[in-house]
Amino acid sequence: MFRAGKLTVAVTALLALAGGFLGVSAAAASQPQAATAGENYVIGTDTTFAPFEYRENGELTGIDMDLIRDIAENQGFTVEIKSLGFDAALQALQSNQVDGVIAGMSITDERKLIFDFSDPYFDSGVQMAVAEDNTEITGYADLAGETVVAKRGSEGETFANSIKDEYDFTVKALADSATMYDDVKAGNSVAVFDDYPVLAYGINQNNGLKSVTEKEQGSSYGFAVNKGQNPELLAAFNTGLAELQDNGDYQAILDTYLEQPAPAAASGFFGLLSDSIPALMKGLGLTLLATGLSILIALVLGVVFGFFKVSESRILRGIASVYVSIFRGTPLLVQAFFFYFGLPQLTGQSIDVLTAGVLTLSLNAGAYMTEIVRGGIQSVDPGQTEAGRSLGLGYVTTMRRVVLPQAVKIMTPSFINQFVMTLKDTSLLAVIGFAELTYQGQQIYAANFRTGETLLIVAALYFIVINLLTMLSNKLDKRFNK
Repeated sequence: MFRAGKLTVAVTALLALAGGFLGVSAAAASQPQAATAGENYVIGTDTTFAPFEYRENGELTGIDMDLIRDIAENQGFTVEIKSLGFDAALQALQSNQVDGVIAGMSITDERKLIFDFSDPYFDSGVQMAVAEDNTEITGYADLAGETVVAKRGSEGETFANSIKDEYDFTVKALADSATMYDDVKAGNSVAVFDDYPVLAYGINQNNGLKSVTEKEQGSSYGFAVNKGQNPELLAAFNTGLAELQDNGDYQAILDTYLEQPAPAAASGFFGLLSDSIPALMKGLGLTLLATGLSILIALVLGVVFGFFKVSESRILRGIASVYVSIFRGTPLLVQAFFFYFGLPQLTGQSIDVLTAGVLTLSLNAGAYMTEIVRGGIQSVDPGQTEAGRSLGLGYVTTMRRVVLPQAVKIMTPSFINQFVMTLKDTSLLAVIGFAELTYQGQQIYAANFRTGETLLIVAALYFIVINLLTMLSNKLDKRFNK
């Protein structure tokens, strides 16, 4: 993210480069003003990995968040945090949607082939935990024939896989810690393998589990950038980290989150509802925004390609058929990942998450609306068209005055159904970090571990909104299609 035109920045970068050739550290070669001074970097992170990153009162907080913000302040640059989820954050980094990732990411030889890592900032490890009332599993030897769960791509998954053959158990991977803990409490898995500080924090916050093994030695966490890119950001992170460690701020951050925080105060359902409403309303607003924009675009696409499908031109029919086949024949999640992560890699142009989400939903819904329009037009008795033409009306006039008024009445119920489907499909955009209603719910239960109650509130909001919009749509249908 180097910007030309600033002489001091250029000189600093050259000094750092010269220091590298001479075997001198970046920190020693740099001038008081770092090469990153004045720059703004986009940093990707996980969504739910307390105490390293989680939301408290709607704000993203945790060890990683405090660390990257303090280092940025120390080194004179600014950061924009994107809470994406671990897998999505790594994909965003590889597609240059973000400049770096800090997400409790273990430094491994495999990852070093793809990313450049900072100096380690935390030495982690792995522990196993079971449900509080489980008295049968007390160690690895009791796992024979059982299923355990670990976070996908984590150190816990790596360790569990390394011993599964020895102790004869099966490992399944899930996306976040809160979901894993619920899986164990529900009895779908007998134990969870997770990073020990994350597990300890969750247990202290009444997540319903207990640890049954000692901490296993693990890897260290590091800040990552794409291999060969943003060396000045990596150097600034290392310099800032060293300074925070020297002045005691680093230890203060760790103590804030790891020194046995007080257990979360239990509140009733309505207390949870009151605390959650601000974040959920924000998510609901983004859900409705994405739905509204997507439906408008999809309606235009559906009408245009719907007419193409019934056109006398084979070329137009072919174009419409290809469009429909692609977007009805591939999963919505794959499309979302392609537009947000794949397209920037192919074009070199970044795309914001709202644009990627709307693009995904509108193109997908447009394919279904195309078939709704085609079916509506073709369901009108062909004799109606022939009658219009026999009266001397042209093709366009016949369609506009004779066929379409009848077709619209047939199509309206299907349009309403597609509108509802698109609104619900916005929940899938949580996987790319779009902060809609489901995403906000995930953030809430990741911090309080009250998954069932939180999801009940989220489901109730979807139910209320969808039913209100359905009632409104039905009233409009009756009014305009009498």
